[in-house]
Amino acid sequence: MTEWYEKSFGEDYLLVYKHRDVQGAYQEVHKMINWLQLEPNSRVLDLCCGMGRHSLALADAGFQVTGIDLSDVLLREARDMDTDNRVEWVHADMRELPLKGGFDAVVNLFTSFGYFKEDGEQLKVLQVIHRMLKPGGSFIIDFMNTAYVTRHLVAQSTREDEGQYIEEFRKIEDGFVQKEIRITDTTIPDQKARVYHERVKLYSREQLSHLLHEAGLIVDQVHGGYDEEKYDEQESSRMIFVGHRPEE
Repeated sequence: MTEWYEKSFGEDYLLVYKHRDVQGAYQEVHKMINWLQLEPNSRVLDLCCGMGRHSLALADAGFQVTGIDLSDVLLREARDMDTDNRVEWVHADMRELPLKGGFDAVVNLFTSFGYFKEDGEQLKVLQVIHRMLKPGGSFIIDFMNTAYVTRHLVAQSTREDEGQYIEEFRKIEDGFVQKEIRITDTTIPDQKARVYHERVKLYSREQLSHLLHEAGLIVDQVHGGYDEEKYDEQESSRMIFVGHRPEE
Protein backbone atom coordinates (compact mmCIF):
# COMPACT_ATOMS: atom_id res chain seq x y z
CA MET A 1 0.00 0.00 0.00
CA THR A 2 1.35 3.40 -1.01
CA GLU A 3 1.84 5.81 1.89
CA TRP A 4 0.52 9.37 1.58
CA TYR A 5 4.00 10.92 1.46
CA GLU A 6 4.95 8.76 -1.53
CA LYS A 7 2.14 10.32 -3.59
CA SER A 8 1.67 13.86 -2.26
CA PHE A 9 5.10 15.37 -2.99
CA GLY A 10 4.76 15.41 -6.78
CA GLU A 11 4.01 17.99 -9.47
CA ASP A 12 0.83 19.24 -7.78
CA TYR A 13 2.74 19.87 -4.55
CA LEU A 14 4.74 22.51 -6.44
CA LEU A 15 1.46 24.27 -7.25
CA VAL A 16 -0.13 24.00 -3.80
CA TYR A 17 2.97 25.24 -1.95
CA LYS A 18 4.42 27.66 -4.51
CA HIS A 19 3.97 30.53 -2.01
CA ARG A 20 6.97 29.40 0.04
CA ASP A 21 9.56 32.05 -0.67
CA VAL A 22 13.32 31.83 -1.06
CA GLN A 23 13.99 35.06 0.85
CA GLY A 24 12.25 33.66 3.91
CA ALA A 25 14.54 30.65 3.79
CA TYR A 26 17.63 32.90 3.88
CA GLN A 27 16.29 34.75 6.92
CA GLU A 28 15.55 31.47 8.71
CA VAL A 29 19.01 30.12 7.89
CA HIS A 30 20.61 33.24 9.36
CA LYS A 31 18.80 32.54 12.63
CA MET A 32 19.71 28.84 12.47
CA ILE A 33 23.40 29.64 12.11
CA ASN A 34 23.26 31.68 15.32
CA TRP A 35 21.42 28.94 17.20
CA LEU A 36 23.73 26.15 16.00
CA GLN A 37 26.91 28.23 16.39
CA LEU A 38 28.31 26.76 13.19
CA GLU A 39 31.85 27.40 12.08
CA PRO A 40 32.56 28.32 8.41
CA ASN A 41 32.72 25.32 6.08
CA SER A 42 30.81 23.08 8.52
CA ARG A 43 29.10 19.99 7.08
CA VAL A 44 25.30 20.31 7.25
CA LEU A 45 22.65 17.72 6.41
CA ASP A 46 19.22 19.03 5.36
CA LEU A 47 16.97 16.06 6.13
CA CYS A 48 13.82 16.24 3.97
CA CYS A 49 15.14 19.15 1.94
CA GLY A 50 12.18 19.40 -0.45
CA MET A 51 12.82 21.92 -3.20
CA GLY A 52 16.10 22.88 -1.56
CA ARG A 53 15.40 26.43 -0.41
CA HIS A 54 17.19 26.05 2.90
CA SER A 55 19.92 23.79 1.50
CA LEU A 56 20.89 26.46 -1.03
CA ALA A 57 20.73 29.22 1.58
CA LEU A 58 23.03 27.17 3.82
CA ALA A 59 25.44 26.62 0.91
CA ASP A 60 25.44 30.35 0.18
CA ALA A 61 26.31 30.93 3.84
CA GLY A 62 29.53 28.98 3.35
CA PHE A 63 28.66 25.45 4.49
CA GLN A 64 29.13 22.05 2.87
CA VAL A 65 25.53 20.89 2.41
CA THR A 66 23.87 17.57 1.65
CA GLY A 67 20.13 17.59 0.90
CA ILE A 68 18.07 14.41 1.37
CA ASP A 69 14.53 13.81 0.13
CA LEU A 70 12.27 10.94 -0.95
CA SER A 71 10.56 12.93 -3.74
CA ASP A 72 12.19 12.74 -7.16
CA VAL A 73 10.05 15.70 -8.27
CA LEU A 74 11.22 17.98 -5.44
CA LEU A 75 14.84 16.89 -5.89
CA ARG A 76 14.56 17.73 -9.59
CA GLU A 77 13.42 21.24 -8.67
CA ALA A 78 16.28 21.54 -6.19
CA ARG A 79 18.86 20.46 -8.77
CA ASP A 80 17.41 22.89 -11.32
CA MET A 81 17.85 25.76 -8.85
CA ASP A 82 21.35 24.61 -7.91
CA THR A 83 22.98 25.85 -11.11
CA ASP A 84 26.49 25.80 -9.61
CA ASN A 85 26.20 22.31 -8.06
CA ARG A 86 26.86 23.65 -4.57
CA VAL A 87 24.80 20.97 -2.79
CA GLU A 88 25.00 17.18 -2.84
CA TRP A 89 21.43 15.96 -3.48
CA VAL A 90 20.53 12.44 -2.35
CA HIS A 91 17.33 10.44 -2.89
CA ALA A 92 16.54 8.45 0.27
CA ASP A 93 13.99 7.63 2.96
CA MET A 94 14.71 9.66 6.10
CA ARG A 95 14.58 6.50 8.21
CA GLU A 96 17.43 4.83 6.33
CA LEU A 97 20.20 7.03 4.91
CA PRO A 98 23.01 5.67 2.70
CA LEU A 99 25.54 8.01 4.34
CA LYS A 100 28.38 7.54 6.81
CA GLY A 101 27.58 10.57 8.94
CA GLY A 102 30.10 12.89 10.57
CA PHE A 103 27.98 16.01 10.05
CA ASP A 104 28.43 19.10 12.19
CA ALA A 105 24.70 19.77 12.04
CA VAL A 106 21.44 18.18 10.88
CA VAL A 107 18.34 20.27 10.20
CA ASN A 108 14.80 18.96 9.71
CA LEU A 109 12.58 21.88 8.77
CA PHE A 110 9.01 22.98 8.15
CA THR A 111 7.28 20.05 9.87
CA SER A 112 9.06 17.31 7.92
CA PHE A 113 8.58 15.03 10.91
CA GLY A 114 5.69 12.96 12.26
CA TYR A 115 4.77 11.45 8.89
CA PHE A 116 4.41 7.89 10.18
CA LYS A 117 1.63 6.20 12.16
CA GLU A 118 3.85 4.62 14.80
CA ASP A 119 6.09 6.38 17.31
CA GLY A 120 8.71 3.72 16.60
CA GLU A 121 9.01 4.95 13.01
CA GLN A 122 9.46 8.58 14.13
CA LEU A 123 12.10 7.33 16.57
CA LYS A 124 14.00 5.79 13.66
CA VAL A 125 14.27 9.28 12.14
CA LEU A 126 15.70 10.69 15.36
CA GLN A 127 18.13 7.78 15.60
CA VAL A 128 19.27 8.58 12.05
CA ILE A 129 19.88 12.18 13.12
CA HIS A 130 21.97 10.87 16.01
CA ARG A 131 23.93 8.58 13.67
CA MET A 132 24.51 11.35 11.10
CA LEU A 133 25.88 13.80 13.68
CA LYS A 134 29.45 13.69 14.84
CA PRO A 135 29.79 13.70 18.66
CA GLY A 136 29.04 17.24 19.79
CA GLY A 137 27.19 18.02 16.54
CA SER A 138 23.99 20.07 16.65
CA PHE A 139 20.48 19.62 15.29
CA ILE A 140 17.33 21.61 14.61
CA ILE A 141 13.87 20.08 14.32
CA ASP A 142 11.31 22.67 13.23
CA PHE A 143 7.87 21.28 14.11
CA MET A 144 4.37 22.71 14.42
CA ASN A 145 3.09 23.68 17.87
CA THR A 146 0.25 21.30 18.64
CA ALA A 147 -1.71 23.59 20.96
CA TYR A 148 -1.55 26.49 18.49
CA VAL A 149 -2.51 24.33 15.49
CA THR A 150 -5.44 22.83 17.39
CA ARG A 151 -6.77 26.28 18.26
CA HIS A 152 -6.21 27.94 14.88
CA LEU A 153 -7.01 25.10 12.46
CA VAL A 154 -8.86 26.34 9.36
CA ALA A 155 -11.28 23.54 8.45
CA GLN A 156 -11.64 24.50 4.78
CA SER A 157 -10.10 26.92 2.29
CA THR A 158 -10.30 27.38 -1.48
CA ARG A 159 -8.34 29.31 -4.10
CA GLU A 160 -7.60 29.29 -7.82
CA ASP A 161 -4.11 29.33 -9.31
CA GLU A 162 -2.92 28.79 -12.87
CA GLY A 163 -6.36 27.57 -13.94
CA GLN A 164 -6.47 25.05 -11.09
CA TYR A 165 -9.15 25.16 -8.38
CA ILE A 166 -7.58 24.10 -5.07
CA GLU A 167 -9.67 22.96 -2.10
CA GLU A 168 -8.07 22.09 1.23
CA PHE A 169 -9.93 20.32 4.04
CA ARG A 170 -8.26 20.04 7.47
CA LYS A 171 -9.17 18.15 10.62
CA ILE A 172 -7.62 16.72 13.77
CA GLU A 173 -8.39 13.05 14.27
CA ASP A 174 -6.82 10.20 16.26
CA GLY A 175 -3.86 12.34 17.31
CA PHE A 176 -3.01 13.49 13.78
CA VAL A 177 -3.63 16.69 11.84
CA GLN A 178 -4.97 15.54 8.50
CA LYS A 179 -5.42 17.40 5.26
CA GLU A 180 -7.22 16.48 2.05
CA ILE A 181 -6.29 18.48 -1.04
CA ARG A 182 -8.54 18.43 -4.11
CA ILE A 183 -7.29 20.05 -7.34
CA THR A 184 -9.56 20.52 -10.34
CA ASP A 185 -8.50 21.81 -13.76
CA THR A 186 -11.02 24.59 -14.52
CA THR A 187 -10.02 24.71 -18.21
CA ILE A 188 -11.44 21.24 -18.87
CA PRO A 189 -15.23 20.74 -18.48
CA ASP A 190 -16.34 18.07 -15.98
CA GLN A 191 -12.75 17.36 -15.02
CA LYS A 192 -12.36 14.94 -12.11
CA ALA A 193 -10.48 16.31 -9.10
CA ARG A 194 -6.99 15.07 -8.27
CA VAL A 195 -6.99 14.13 -4.59
CA TYR A 196 -4.07 14.03 -2.14
CA HIS A 197 -3.81 13.43 1.58
CA GLU A 198 -1.35 14.62 4.21
CA ARG A 199 -1.08 13.30 7.77
CA VAL A 200 1.24 14.48 10.53
CA LYS A 201 1.23 13.18 14.10
CA LEU A 202 0.73 15.76 16.82
CA TYR A 203 3.33 15.87 19.58
CA SER A 204 3.56 18.05 22.66
CA ARG A 205 6.88 19.52 23.72
CA GLU A 206 7.18 16.86 26.43
CA GLN A 207 6.40 13.97 24.07
CA LEU A 208 8.89 15.05 21.43
CA SER A 209 11.51 15.80 24.08
CA HIS A 210 11.06 12.24 25.36
CA LEU A 211 11.54 10.77 21.88
CA LEU A 212 14.67 12.85 21.38
CA HIS A 213 16.03 11.65 24.71
CA GLU A 214 15.25 8.06 23.72
CA ALA A 215 17.30 8.59 20.54
CA GLY A 216 20.26 9.80 22.61
CA LEU A 217 19.90 13.48 21.72
CA ILE A 218 20.02 16.44 24.11
CA VAL A 219 17.59 19.38 23.82
CA ASP A 220 19.29 22.71 24.56
CA GLN A 221 16.58 25.21 23.58
CA VAL A 222 13.02 25.32 22.22
CA HIS A 223 11.97 28.37 20.22
CA GLY A 224 8.46 29.43 19.23
CA GLY A 225 9.42 30.64 15.75
CA TYR A 226 12.32 32.12 13.84
CA ASP A 227 11.47 35.53 15.26
CA GLU A 228 10.75 34.25 18.77
CA GLU A 229 13.47 33.37 21.24
CA LYS A 230 11.14 31.70 23.73
CA TYR A 231 8.52 29.02 23.16
CA ASP A 232 5.03 29.63 24.55
CA GLU A 233 2.76 26.59 24.46
CA GLN A 234 -0.39 28.59 23.77
CA GLU A 235 0.86 31.45 21.60
CA SER A 236 3.83 30.16 19.56
CA SER A 237 3.06 28.95 16.04
CA ARG A 238 6.15 26.72 15.86
CA MET A 239 8.06 24.43 18.17
CA ILE A 240 11.72 24.54 17.09
CA PHE A 241 14.02 22.17 18.97
CA VAL A 242 17.72 23.01 19.04
CA GLY A 243 20.06 20.48 20.59
CA HIS A 244 23.11 18.27 20.16
CA ARG A 245 24.53 14.77 20.19
CA PRO A 246 26.57 14.33 23.37
CA GLU A 247 30.32 13.99 23.18
CA GLU A 248 31.45 10.39 23.51
